[in-house]
Amino acid sequence: MANTRASAAYARIREAIIVGRHQPGARLHIQDLSEELQVGPSPIREALNRLVSEGLVSQHDQRGFRVASLDLKDLDDLFDARCWANEAALRASIQRGGRDWEENVVLMLHRLRRAPRLVEVDSGLRGAQWENAHDDFHNALIGACGSTWMQNFCQRTSDAAARYRAISRAAVNGQRGDEEEHVAIAEAAIARDEEKAVSLLTSHLRRTRDLVFNSWQR
Repeated sequence: MANTRASAAYARIREAIIVGRHQPGARLHIQDLSEELQVGPSPIREALNRLVSEGLVSQHDQRGFRVASLDLKDLDDLFDARCWANEAALRASIQRGGRDWEENVVLMLHRLRRAPRLVEVDSGLRGAQWENAHDDFHNALIGACGSTWMQNFCQRTSDAAARYRAISRAAVNGQRGDEEEHVAIAEAAIARDEEKAVSLLTSHLRRTRDLVFNSWQR
């Protein structure tokens, strides 16, 4: 039961960090989170320690927990790593994936297109349903790569990129038709056009980087 409560707390705190409800650098008070999530302090502490290991939360000795900060200097490093890892994983999936992989890509694309895009129109905030559907689609693309390590690494870079997107979203809201980008990537992957699929995916990820960078510069 304790593990279940900690896992539930972890999922909700992680979600709040990724979509930007907990801002970079913000204090994460155990008692406040315990009251908000209606679980005891121990599961909250366990959840926060797990998020520390994933790089989403930082711990400062006696000063407690904070949402990990973001630094524009890390942006290129992050997106280089994300592109390299996803390229390798997508190539492997196209080469190895069977009919089940193709069907899952189509299903996750359908769910992503049906997910509500915005929670707050003015800020461009996307909620957990869209973020989860977005994760599921990108995970489906690389789902036949054959490497759990690679999939976990891609997920970690995706989480980090989502945090940058969240704090820049108000500035880039309305500047991107990413639904069409997702459709084109899926179609190329299913058609086994490896070079086109990789090129489209890399351009898709790089465009996110460019929009985030430009919004920060403004």
